[in-house]
Amino acid sequence: MLTFEEKLQIIEAFPELQRKDVSLGRVNFHYDDSIFDKKVVVQHLHPNGNGFVYAANLQEYNVDEKGFVNIRDFNADELRRIIKESIKSLSPNSAAARETAIIGEGQEERWTNDDGDVLLLILEDDWWNVYSGLNLEATFGTYDDAEDYLFEEGFRLE
Repeated sequence: MLTFEEKLQIIEAFPELQRKDVSLGRVNFHYDDSIFDKKVVVQHLHPNGNGFVYAANLQEYNVDEKGFVNIRDFNADELRRIIKESIKSLSPNSAAARETAIIGEGQEERWTNDDGDVLLLILEDDWWNVYSGLNLEATFGTYDDAEDYLFEEGFRLE
């Protein structure tokens, strides 16, 4: 198991993270460029070596109810990897993160055309919105109107 100091050294090597000292000698690290409200990447790194990394958007980790993974027993390579993946999952440069930020809790469908382009159809506040990436393309009052538009533009439901 890595010591607190060893974990700090690894985490502080990520220049995109900002250190925030919290109570009981614990330390958090924030990613201020996150496209989500969630900005904490490392939470409650404790002098006893315990701590957590945010991994809710990552498939290969078992997360707690808040989306964190306990890093107490991680080796140096594992710690670097999960922090790098966590930052990427919150980054505006990640396609998956952009899509998750747009969809949120809304009902959504993915539509594709023959060129492989993808549009998202999302129900938001009683409106059906069509997105291309982060850009709102069109808004419709009914699902049928949105569906007609997508078919006319050459898109099909995945």
